[in-house]
Amino acid sequence: MNYSLVGGFVLLLGAALIGGVLWLASGGAWGSKQDIYLSVMEESVAGLNLNAPVKYMGVDVGKVQAIALDAASPERVRLLFAIDRATPIRSDTVAVLKTQGLTGIAYVELDGGAADSPPLLAVAPERYPQIRSKPSLSARLENVLSTVLVKLDSSSTSLNAFLSPQNQQAFSAALADIALLTHTLAERRASIDAGLLSAAKTFDNSAALTAQLQRQAGPLLARMNGAAAAVEQMGLETAQASSSAGRTVAEVGSDVKRFTAVALPDLQRLMAEMSVLAGSLKRLSEQTERNPSGLLFGQGQVPDGPGEAFEATEAQQKQQKP
Repeated sequence: MNYSLVGGFVLLLGAALIGGVLWLASGGAWGSKQDIYLSVMEESVAGLNLNAPVKYMGVDVGKVQAIALDAASPERVRLLFAIDRATPIRSDTVAVLKTQGLTGIAYVELDGGAADSPPLLAVAPERYPQIRSKPSLSARLENVLSTVLVKLDSSSTSLNAFLSPQNQQAFSAALADIALLTHTLAERRASIDAGLLSAAKTFDNSAALTAQLQRQAGPLLARMNGAAAAVEQMGLETAQASSSAGRTVAEVGSDVKRFTAVALPDLQRLMAEMSVLAGSLKRLSEQTERNPSGLLFGQGQVPDGPGEAFEATEAQQKQQKP
């Protein structure tokens, strides 16, 4: 038996086994290259384990390589993904935590990545490109349920305050008053029916009266319209008469102005001459009264009248006194 052949076969078989393990560990394809991406989750990642699948539109494109808490913010979880280089990871790609079926096994689903979006690149101080994350369905449901529970608790508190013993007593008193009112209305149903019938008759009579007034008001309105038209016509005629009177006054005014400018100076001179003539006539009348013969024999020296000689003598004496 050739032990050298046996040993060589064992070594070859071991090398093949190691190569198969490495091939399976690398994803099943020799030479496939992967890139590392970072994603930060702000929710619990319970059920997500290392080597959990990373899917893009439902297709396995990588695995979860590392899970760790953020040292700066413990409420956040940092995840590292090893994703095939051929996967179109772009700036608008989003990572969402999902669960598979009823088993609760979690995985990461990538979504988005429009064709015209630029490739996702690393931004300092991060070492790897960071994929944006959004809350999972369970996280959104938990937030909604928490909000609903808070509102229910607030509503329950308000309802308890609304149904306090004092309000219950007030409700009981109100219900008793309503029952009493209902009983009273039931007892007086006949009188209420009669009142309703009377009101209906009153409405009918009012409608008939209104119709009659409308019929009677027709001729009256026609006469009022005729009177209004006559008043309007009279107003128009009055306005025309006022306009004519205004023009007449304007013409008379212009005539008066012309008369004042032309005839007034001559009239003033005539009045002055008549004043002089009146003065002359007055003096002539006085002379005629004192000496009527003067009209026939002319004017001589007129003798002094009674008292005039005494007044003249007195005036001379005053003049002679030193």
